[in-house]
Amino acid sequence: MSSFLQSLLDPKKSWLASLHMKSLTNRLRNYGLRYDDLYDPYYDLDIKEALNRLPREIVDARNQRLKRAIDLSMKHEYLPEDLQKMQTPFRSYLQDMLALVKKEREQREALGALPLYQRTIP
Repeated sequence: MSSFLQSLLDPKKSWLASLHMKSLTNRLRNYGLRYDDLYDPYYDLDIKEALNRLPREIVDARNQRLKRAIDLSMKHEYLPEDLQKMQTPFRSYLQDMLALVKKEREQREALGALPLYQRTIP
């Protein structure tokens, strides 16, 4: 990726990226979600594998956040202001494990080994 494009996407260097990040932060806080909650395990099997490797309590907390967000959305409501202030939308819990799973998959492909899981997405 070119340095111009990287600087354009960096919220510290680009006012447009900063504006987008602020808007996304507000939208995630309204429903009590984290950015990593938006990854869909049915879309990418690497994400599904990474979620399977995470501790059960982290996955349970993710599922609770998603259920709460769906419930709030169906009711056309947002989290109360005091709870919105406590939210940490860009605190990652999935990225490290996802990077490890992708690295393992790439290494297995380079060695010609069978994949850990079959890539069949309906």
